[in-house]
Amino acid sequence: MMTPVIHRVTQLDLTRSDWQWPFARERRDEIDAHFAGKRAEKPQLFNGRVLLARNAQFTGNQFSAEYFETDFASFLAWRDWRCPDPDVFNGFGMGALRASDGAFVLGEMGQHTSNARRIYFAAGTPDLDDLRGDVVDIAGSVTREVEEELGLTEADYRADAGWSCVVTDFSVAMMRLLNADQPGETLRSIIEANLAGQASPELSGIHLVRSEADFTPTMPLFVTAFMTAQLMPAT
Repeated sequence: MMTPVIHRVTQLDLTRSDWQWPFARERRDEIDAHFAGKRAEKPQLFNGRVLLARNAQFTGNQFSAEYFETDFASFLAWRDWRCPDPDVFNGFGMGALRASDGAFVLGEMGQHTSNARRIYFAAGTPDLDDLRGDVVDIAGSVTREVEEELGLTEADYRADAGWSCVVTDFSVAMMRLLNADQPGETLRSIIEANLAGQASPELSGIHLVRSEADFTPTMPLFVTAFMTAQLMPAT
């Protein structure tokens, strides 16, 4: 597993193509069987359309990539089978919510989700709702996921102008700092109240991270790498 590399950029150039994924076609029967097994365990899983990426490039202050459409079942199989097509990656946005006292606010995914018990920032693999023509709107994706998962709108935080792109073996997490005016415990209470009002919340709990001592094994490497860089004292 590669050590995460963080690229700080100010521009995203992410476009959709009509490229067809050979993996999804050639292993269709295996993929469908795998998804049927997963749905038997978690009936709420839905085989919608998602956007994966390839041809990642960092040039100056810009990150560019080419996205293509596939089904969630193919993405899930690719992920669960340890990414057998290394030319493809999951390029997604994350809203790194930071409280006024410096605490990061993360959510724990519910048992009914495909990432049960994982703890990270509000995020989601891009889908067709994130397309603006042929442009993949990661900023809009982050805004939507933060509202859907945490119940917070753009009025509740100030979004950083740039992005920290955390590159791991098969993903690029485009992290955007979202600075709130409330301290961590207040934010947690607000979000927990929002979750209590949702019919089927994605999250089962809210966690605060103030130092590396608050890291847990259920936090993905790209999340802890980002927070480690943010928590380091300025030199």
